[in-house]
Amino acid sequence: MPKKPSTRNSNNSDAYFIQDPSFSLSDFGLLVANQIQIILITPSILCTFTIIYLLVFSEVVYTSKSKIMSSLGNQNNVSKAIGIAAQFGIDLSSGSSELNWTYSEILKSRSLARNVVKRKFDTSQYGSQKELLQILTYGNKQPMFGYDTLLSMSINSLLDMINVYEDKKTSIVTLRVNSKEPALAADINEALIEELDRHQKEYNKSKTSQTKQFIQDRIKDTEKELMATEESLKDFRLRNRRIENSPGLQLEEERLSREVTVLTGVFTTLKQSLETTKIEEVKKTDYVVILDPPEVPIKPTGQNRKMDVILAGVFGLGLGIGLGFFRETIKNLDQKSKEHVNEIKLSLKNNLSMIVPFFLKNKER
Repeated sequence: MPKKPSTRNSNNSDAYFIQDPSFSLSDFGLLVANQIQIILITPSILCTFTIIYLLVFSEVVYTSKSKIMSSLGNQNNVSKAIGIAAQFGIDLSSGSSELNWTYSEILKSRSLARNVVKRKFDTSQYGSQKELLQILTYGNKQPMFGYDTLLSMSINSLLDMINVYEDKKTSIVTLRVNSKEPALAADINEALIEELDRHQKEYNKSKTSQTKQFIQDRIKDTEKELMATEESLKDFRLRNRRIENSPGLQLEEERLSREVTVLTGVFTTLKQSLETTKIEEVKKTDYVVILDPPEVPIKPTGQNRKMDVILAGVFGLGLGIGLGFFRETIKNLDQKSKEHVNEIKLSLKNNLSMIVPFFLKNKER
């Protein structure tokens, strides 16, 4: 039986690469050398697409930041006045219970946003003194929807631009407004703070007016009761001038005197509260304390184009090496398959060379 020739090429580096179970640094260098084109082309393509996306399709966003907090001390007088009402069984504390205003919820409310979108702002893209509703919806084009639809769309867009964070420990509210233009972001941030302060003033004024009206009505009723009780006490004393020897008459006089004293105290307290409420009603106070005013942002938010391109290059390089390793593996598998086919052919040829002479010899017999 002839010796089976070997079809394995000892100088074939690809075969050595796949047969050697260990993978050394020289093997990696061989891989890079064989697949250098795809390893370099892949990161180049990714970096090119990244640059095109950042320059053409990526939207630049600027964020204006401010910090505010509530001025609770300015509302203490109203709280005291409303407390007077509570003494008489009338609950007006709904206005006072919001002393600890949840500014984050108010700033994200649709009622506040509705007032802001109706205000006018200056923009470099759409011109000066344009309603925010127009800026956020149809711009300088003709509107395609009715006013109510545009109003709802602009409110939703504005709420998406606003981010509010409230520190529960310090009650400091951080307000962030995102926009394509840095000046517009700062202007909207300032407008939100102004609308918040105006909202607080109007709400406080409304509650103060309710308290004032209640106190005035209560003063009228108390004054009538006091005058009636005083008249009753006067008539009693006119009818009963000598009550020293009558315990019943003395008790009746003490009861009437006590009622007059109580009503006099109530009347005096209500008068004092009315004056306090009047002062609070006309006093000008700021309900929003601005710790850090809105500033025009200098750089876009969350965008580092150089770093994005570098990351794309690093990822592309890793992907290129992976693709090169995959191609090299497929290539070596193809080489090994060819060797198997050659071995099968040679084995069949050798076996057939032995079977055919044996078959011919038996046939001659």
